[in-house]
Amino acid sequence: MAIKSDKWIRRMAESQGMIEPFEAGQVRETPETGRIISYGTSSYGYDVRCADEFKIFHNINSAIVDPKNFDEKSFVDIKADVCIIPPNSFALARTVEYFRIPRSVLTVCLGKSTYARCGIIVNVTPLEPEWEGHVTLEFSNTTPLPAKIYANEGVAQMLFFESDEVCDVSYKDRAGKYMGQRGVTLPRS
Repeated sequence: MAIKSDKWIRRMAESQGMIEPFEAGQVRETPETGRIISYGTSSYGYDVRCADEFKIFHNINSAIVDPKNFDEKSFVDIKADVCIIPPNSFALARTVEYFRIPRSVLTVCLGKSTYARCGIIVNVTPLEPEWEGHVTLEFSNTTPLPAKIYANEGVAQMLFFESDEVCDVSYKDRAGKYMGQRGVTLPRS
């Protein structure tokens, strides 16, 4: 299994629609806002952006977090250019980009150093072979202070690993419950 390069990422995005919308280079600033947290193609990965839809966790109702019976009332929905995550809490968001993962590829996501150095952890489960959709992002604020997440700027990097052998059963074959997800997707049982 080998990590895939910028050339491969560009080729797959442009010819197979693996990432939409796609940025072939690294965007580090915009005319509207100046310097931003970068996104786009890097040497061996793709830096994704966070959309402007957030679900911020709160515990007003003293609910139990149960992945088999998740209470949607545990979140406050906001649509904004920034999200302020309370201390020691988390928020869900989604990527701007929609992914279509090839059958021979497993994609792993790591947070960007800019956020990690601020105590903000980005958690994403692997994107399995033949999965497609917007990626649900979880931001954990590990600090005792409020933390800011910027929409439409880089938040995490996707790494693509291609196997030397195609899997027998892909995510699509299993009809996985998160196939084709759009928007910020909560746990499903």
